[in-house]
Amino acid sequence: MERRYKNGHLCLVGYRAEDMGPIKINGLAGVIYNGTPDTQFELWPGGVERIMQSAFDRAVLEDDVRALFNHDPNKILGRTSAGTLRLSVSGKGLEYDIDAPNTAETKALVEAIERRDVTGSSFSFSVTDERWRKEASIEIREILGVELYDVGPVTFPAYEATTATLRKEGDVAEARASFERFRGRLTSYRRVAESIGG
Repeated sequence: MERRYKNGHLCLVGYRAEDMGPIKINGLAGVIYNGTPDTQFELWPGGVERIMQSAFDRAVLEDDVRALFNHDPNKILGRTSAGTLRLSVSGKGLEYDIDAPNTAETKALVEAIERRDVTGSSFSFSVTDERWRKEASIEIREILGVELYDVGPVTFPAYEATTATLRKEGDVAEARASFERFRGRLTSYRRVAESIGG
């Protein structure tokens, strides 16, 4: 499983602390590559990742995704199969809209968002389709399809605003392993081609 984080796209809709009404939280959990450096993520020096436009399409329609705070299954805010979490794909990326439960934990989260203590979002996923290619001296991982597990607000977004800064070590290791598998297949193909072509 991998996780990606995005900052600065989290907001509250239709909630006032004094009326105890519905708590709605929405945000942008994943960013789609649009040709600008701000929408690609550095995996390592000389290696970047780009989430392509169609990457979320199947998952948004078919996966039973949870809304969690800080990826914690004990802090569930909604679920697509329950109708309390809605996912959509815009030109910007993977967007979510949560009808959060009226609990003490949710109220604490709402206050943290209102105070701007929590400003970021994230999503957990497995890659189901990807493509590696080289552009000049840069190795590029294009994510074409994913299986989604959860989305939601997080305390420590790895990507501040539109820059790729921090990243969980396990996420980079998974991307590196994928690249090594790709490079191994490419080497094998070249050897076969050389033996056939002389």
